[in-house]
Amino acid sequence: MAFTIRQIRIGVQRRLFQQKRLVSEVKFTIPPFKLHKIKNGPSTTVTLKKDEALQIYDNMKMIREMEDAGMKLYKEKKIHGFCHLYSGQEASAVGFNSAMDVDDAATTSYRCHGWAYLLGATVTEILAEMTGKVSGIANGKGGSMHMHTKRFFGGNAIVGSQTSLGTGVAFSFKYRNMKNVAVTCFSDGSANQGQLYESMNMAQLWKLPVVYVCENNGWAMTTKSNKSAAQPDYYTRGDYIPGIRVDARDVLATREALRWAKEHCNAGRGPVLLESVMFRFYGHSMGHPSLEPFTPEELEGIRRDHDPILLFKKRIIDAKLVNEAEIAAIDANVRKVVDKAVVAATTDKELPEEAVYADVYHNTAPFRMQGLTSRDYIVPKYTTTREIIKSQK
Repeated sequence: MAFTIRQIRIGVQRRLFQQKRLVSEVKFTIPPFKLHKIKNGPSTTVTLKKDEALQIYDNMKMIREMEDAGMKLYKEKKIHGFCHLYSGQEASAVGFNSAMDVDDAATTSYRCHGWAYLLGATVTEILAEMTGKVSGIANGKGGSMHMHTKRFFGGNAIVGSQTSLGTGVAFSFKYRNMKNVAVTCFSDGSANQGQLYESMNMAQLWKLPVVYVCENNGWAMTTKSNKSAAQPDYYTRGDYIPGIRVDARDVLATREALRWAKEHCNAGRGPVLLESVMFRFYGHSMGHPSLEPFTPEELEGIRRDHDPILLFKKRIIDAKLVNEAEIAAIDANVRKVVDKAVVAATTDKELPEEAVYADVYHNTAPFRMQGLTSRDYIVPKYTTTREIIKSQK
């Protein structure tokens, strides 16, 4: 539809008027925290700047659209195996990441796509990894559950294994006298794993800078928390470790909780246990995507009331920190980025079969190894996947 000169002028004037009405920062009140062994917890009054608001919205929106694309690709049978989506939980990772320093680290479970993106992976690398393509973050050899970056220690498929790994990362920070923390995420479903409590014991004894985050989405796979946990107040599970329960529908609350936790760790007081409470929009994985026993109508209402992106969007627009045009611009760019990533994830090539024998050991000369059967042996020409990819160019 063609616009007249007068309509264009009116539109420009309206946008300029909206820009003049906007403020540069706003103070918000966030939900109160539940505390364990803490006298003075995180502040319930926070300040948010305009550029921070735009970045937070962009990150949450990008993760949601990326996960939606992953869901579509899985239904089209272009992603195989396991695929666990983070939809509905974005304010947990984004809020915590907003309070992290550039040298802080994180580790989590197999529901890892959002964290991988926040800590350095591109949308293309993530979706291509999920479809098993060369442009994936691990050249397609890791898949949906195994993603890593320099600051992100996985993407771990063994339930609860990341808690001891994150504790080790925190030990390395203390050993090197670094003022950084290891954000170590696990779910309510893995909160009963023995290695978690072994790790917390060592962390408290050695005063390690680790923030244990129980991302409580209410389900241990397909079992409700009240049927899987004798003590569902996960923020108290550390016993001798300070605990905080945070409403993870509110991205500002998760950000403030980690700010407090970082100060606690950097003061040499040891670990903190955060319980980040949110609502998972879908089933445990794409293998069983429905959320029973909710009806579609009930789910629609729950998702509307618990969607951290919609809640944050309304909040910053109502506060005149941003306007609809700025939000629309982010939405359009996110769709563009994700659409481009989908093309790469569906058209790029896969690794050749010989890549199966690569990356077995680091910096090791080729050696004889067994193949599919006890009679099948091979001495690979290349020892790393990078060498194989380079040879094909």
